[in-house]
Amino acid sequence: MIDKNVVIEKFTSIQDFINKEALSGILLFIATVAAVLVANSAWGQAYYDLWHMPLGITLGDKTISMTLTYWIDDGLMALFFLMVGLEIKREMVIGELSTVNKAAFPIVAAIGGMAIPALIYVALNPDNPLGFGVPMATDIAFALGILMLLGTKVNPALKLFLVAVAVVDDLGAVMVVATVYTAEIKAEYFLHAGVTYALIWALNYFGVKKLLPYLILGVFLWIFIHEIGIHATIAGVLLAFAIPISSKIDEERFLEKTKESIEEFEKHKDPTPVLNHHQIDALEGIAYGYDKVQNPLVRLEHNLHGLSAFFIMPLFAFSNAGVLIDFSTVNANLMIVLGVVFGLLIGKPIGVFGFTYLATKLKIVSKPDNISWYEIFAVGFLAGIGFTMSIFITHLAFLDESTISAVKLGVFAASFLAAIIGVVLILMSNKTKA
Repeated sequence: MIDKNVVIEKFTSIQDFINKEALSGILLFIATVAAVLVANSAWGQAYYDLWHMPLGITLGDKTISMTLTYWIDDGLMALFFLMVGLEIKREMVIGELSTVNKAAFPIVAAIGGMAIPALIYVALNPDNPLGFGVPMATDIAFALGILMLLGTKVNPALKLFLVAVAVVDDLGAVMVVATVYTAEIKAEYFLHAGVTYALIWALNYFGVKKLLPYLILGVFLWIFIHEIGIHATIAGVLLAFAIPISSKIDEERFLEKTKESIEEFEKHKDPTPVLNHHQIDALEGIAYGYDKVQNPLVRLEHNLHGLSAFFIMPLFAFSNAGVLIDFSTVNANLMIVLGVVFGLLIGKPIGVFGFTYLATKLKIVSKPDNISWYEIFAVGFLAGIGFTMSIFITHLAFLDESTISAVKLGVFAASFLAAIIGVVLILMSNKTKA
């Protein structure tokens, strides 16, 4: 049974989520443009040297050393994936994916939006299929940012639909990263990771609501998963699934104790300008209830959202989006680039629209009444904005720097065109309705 205050917090947080993602999309765009400008300027070499500077941490006789870029991609991005995991769990428990009727349509849309781009890429690159994950990704920050910039011209239901599709898309990306893009597996660390994760779930089982023990064990989980050879960001998602969603006390109990504390505070008012010990005790009672009534999952997601939207993702974009504008690399990797471009620009809208339309005709799912097929097609193009998630997977899928640079240019081009087409379709849809 889910507490009522969980549902209340969900409705208040979804709008905050959309607003932050929208502003984050603008910051990502600024960070990306800045990275490209710096990389192609006189400071280009200094930019490259900065992000490839080695940085290490020693714990006992064990040293973890990576470049600054890898610390961002493996370390800070683990916090981003922790937030993604929290969003996925929240949506599955109390959100747009919490019931079969609500979840079926966006799940089918997301599956189509992942499958068709991957198939297009593999069809064009049968001898080099590992990059299939690049056009599968959707950058929710950019996509929602564009919807928010259109303001009242956008059907509000489209925003919720896009969020639901992106959450399922993120889950698919997590599964691909965990199973496909792994280094050499060191099986001896599986036991360490397994025991650590069991301890995390034990905290959940015994009703521990404090976040600190989960986060401390999460750091060790990150270390062990990194040592296994699986991409360390998966530790963030695994930790998220173990964070409890129910609060320590329910809403009614909180209201009852808070009223008692307020009455106690008022009862002991005196003319002195300093609070007496009765009033201090009453305030501490209110603070105690405030801490206990909050849902650990929602609170952690709220705290991470700002950090992710306004620091981690812009920093990731600035450190990874800097690419030399050299179209000779595109010519040398033409089929790979075309696979990515066609996957994002053509595969995404065909997958999102085609799978949902076919599933609706076969009566597998039902289309929401407040969204038109025209709008679903437009969302399919917005889902083709791969950007930061596509760049993230690009660094996992390819090792050659010239190939990475070429793929990034393809991602930029496809994302830009997908955004333009999506906006035009939405505006045309509104004009048709009017």
